[in-house]
Amino acid sequence: MDSTLDRLTEVLMSARQEVAKVIVGQADVVDKALIVIFTNHHALVEGVPGIAKTLLVRTLARVLGCEFNRIQFTPDLMPADIIGTNIFNLKSDEFTLVKGPVFTTFLLADEINRAPAKTQSALLQAMQERMVTIDRVTYPLPKTFTVFATQNPIEYEGTYPLPEAQKDRFMLKITMDYPAREEELTLAQRMLGRESPEAVLAAGAVKPVIDAQELEALRECLETIFVRAELMDYLVDIVRTTRTHESVLVGAGPRATQALLLASRAYAAIAGRDFITPDDLKTMAPAVLEHRIVLRPEYEIEGHTVPEIIEQILKEVAVPR
Repeated sequence: MDSTLDRLTEVLMSARQEVAKVIVGQADVVDKALIVIFTNHHALVEGVPGIAKTLLVRTLARVLGCEFNRIQFTPDLMPADIIGTNIFNLKSDEFTLVKGPVFTTFLLADEINRAPAKTQSALLQAMQERMVTIDRVTYPLPKTFTVFATQNPIEYEGTYPLPEAQKDRFMLKITMDYPAREEELTLAQRMLGRESPEAVLAAGAVKPVIDAQELEALRECLETIFVRAELMDYLVDIVRTTRTHESVLVGAGPRATQALLLASRAYAAIAGRDFITPDDLKTMAPAVLEHRIVLRPEYEIEGHTVPEIIEQILKEVAVPR
């Protein structure tokens, strides 16, 4: 590997170590969050309340030297509450722009499905183009702007499901599950003293490993990670099979193909390699595809799930040697 790619791997390892000072366990979740950040995309984070979704994003912002803002989505939230608005200033006799919380680097859109479609759509331009339009004037967002949108998978009352077009904007769906028994025991023991996750973060024990400027530069290193022609065929076949599988009503689109390629390259960098393997594609495929696939109603009624179908597809598609 060249020296720049070595630096990327070093930063990724250091970031994981710093995040581990606050987040107990959840190593796979941390890796996927780093993949989203270093590929300049966005993530849909799903998990029950109290699983440390907000804390994870706050910690990542600290570790990567970036700004952090949080929006609590509610049914009465308006687009202007997200992007900002122009307020008339009586003293200066002119309108002044009051920027909304979207003007940041890492944005946590907490319980995004609690706001109606009009409000959810206020994030679309920001996510796709990294800019927002207020009163016909367009304002740029940071090049490293990243959205982490959370959802509660068990509470649907009073929610507005994300449309398929908006879900497709998220590179990965990251599922945060309950910690293992040993991890939860460690967390409980930390709470007895002054080593609770919140206290560790507030005390400044977590140190930045890079800043936003270097983050932007390191992203370009992923382009040097080699992908064999046979693996490109394998990648495309995986995504295309989601469109022809008998149980699938709506399969993954071309954006999923791009996302799977980028995610696999970043996963290889985390593993310290300058090339991807079939296992990298297999590992990243569920997170890339799950939120992009809609099953036929009859299969849902029979109890089939999207992760189960993705597993079947990965078994069906021939792996290159």
